Amino acid sequence: MRRFLSILLCLPCFAAQAWPDKPVRIVVAYPPGGGIDVMARQIAAKLTPQWGQTVLVENRPGANTIIASDAVAKAPADGHTVLMTTDATFSINPHLYARLPYDAERDFIPVTMLVLLQQLLVAHPSLPADTLPDLIKLAKAKPGGIRYATYGSGSQPHLSGEMLKYKAGIDLLHVPYKGISLAVPAVIAGEVELTFSGIATAMGPLKGGRLKAIAIGGAQRSPLLPQVPTFTELGFPEVETHAWFGLFVPAGSPPEAVRRIFSDTRKILEEPEFRQQQLVDKGYEVIGSGPDEFASFLRKDRESRGRAVKISGAKAE
Repeated sequence: MRRFLSILLCLPCFAAQAWPDKPVRIVVAYPPGGGIDVMARQIAAKLTPQWGQTVLVENRPGANTIIASDAVAKAPADGHTVLMTTDATFSINPHLYARLPYDAERDFIPVTMLVLLQQLLVAHPSLPADTLPDLIKLAKAKPGGIRYATYGSGSQPHLSGEMLKYKAGIDLLHVPYKGISLAVPAVIAGEVELTFSGIATAMGPLKGGRLKAIAIGGAQRSPLLPQVPTFTELGFPEVETHAWFGLFVPAGSPPEAVRRIFSDTRKILEEPEFRQQQLVDKGYEVIGSGPDEFASFLRKDRESRGRAVKISGAKAE
């Protein structure tokens, strides 16, 4: 009888098994090979032994991150499906699209913002302007005569370029390309004069003299490019160039899962070798914010991106 009672008392223990109790999927909203995919695979490899479960990376690119986001929003809310995406999903898309197949605020729990990445305004070396004041002066003398490349209407470079135009009172010609990897080569080839680029992508061409840096986003200069002034110090704090990588789970996921994903991922970000070699040296600002802090940041980011989208006139393509 005692044994029977002890079994009954332990039944809740069996019912509430520790998370995770099966493989975990990290659904990446971008194709294999890019910075966010590489980071997802590095994190997954470190989480697998910690959790005693396989952590898989599944790429679901397409439709400006909507395909992956929709898949995760509709996944079981058990903490075993995680979305890894960028600011496009939660800060920009709600303003670009009249309708989305999910609610960006209601259908997800923000877990952690992993990193922040400020973009550079870079130019072809032949452009007769080496500073932002020089560029503005040149643009005012040649309205519409200076072209800047992006990877589409509503993309981060497009919003940054249009905000710069608006605040500086200049006219630049927007030239959208079909993909994130084409804008920088277009500037190097001299097809256009300007674009916005992440530090990792631009560093090689900058060192080789095939590009020159005009300004960078953020409140402080990058330690990798200390000679490049920020838009803020040049008087244009509204020109936001940042992108971020973050983790989300479906709304209703167990609090324990949210806590474990956040805390264990943050530990990885704080590993000295990983932090320096895989993040800082590639131009990422390590964040590792908690769910509440991330949610607060998202509200402000969504609002500021909404203003940028309105100024740009961007619409979903």
